[in-house]
Amino acid sequence: MVYNFRLVSDEVDNFKREIKIDADATFLDLRNAICDSVGYDKGQMNSFFLCDDGWEKGKEITLEDMGTDSSEDVYLMDECVLSDYVEDEGQRLIFVFDYLTDRSFFMELKETQPGRSLKDPICTVSMGNPPAQFVDLNEFESKIDTKAAQAAAAQEIDEDFYGSDQFNEDEFDAEGFDEMTFDDNL
Repeated sequence: MVYNFRLVSDEVDNFKREIKIDADATFLDLRNAICDSVGYDKGQMNSFFLCDDGWEKGKEITLEDMGTDSSEDVYLMDECVLSDYVEDEGQRLIFVFDYLTDRSFFMELKETQPGRSLKDPICTVSMGNPPAQFVDLNEFESKIDTKAAQAAAAQEIDEDFYGSDQFNEDEFDAEGFDEMTFDDNL
C-alpha cells in the first residue's frame, strides 16, 4: 500500500508538500523524505506525534531515546513501521522539526493506494518555501512577547469596548433620538 501525506505549516501560508511513501516504510524513512523535500539538516532531533482530529498530540515517535526515567514506552522512528500506527485516510500527525521552539509541520494522510508499493519515498507536490529550520532565539522570543502584548491589548480593548455585562440606564444616551425623523417609506 502507498500512503500520500500532505504537509503544511502555520508559519508560511503558501507552503505545501505531498509525499508518497510505502506503508511498510518506517517513520525514519518518512522523516528523511520530509527533510529532503524542504532541505533541512537531518542531524537535528525531531519527532512525530500521532494526533486526534483536533490536532491534540498523542503518542510520540522520536528519533532517539533520550533516556528519560518515564515508565512510558519509547517509540523510535527506525523501529516503527508506518502501517502499524497510521491506517486511515484523514489520520493527522505533527512533525516537530525544531524542538527548542516547538515549530512543526502539520500532516494528514490524504490518500491510500492499496495494492501498490513504492521502493523509495517521493515528493509529488512542492509549493512555496518552507519555514527556516532554525530561528534566532532572540527574534523568536521577541515575536512571542509581541503576540502576548497584542493579546493583552486586545483583551483590554474588549473590556473597554464592551464594558460591563450589566445594563445601566444612566449610561444610555438617548439624546438625539428626539431630533431624528424617520421616513415611513423606508
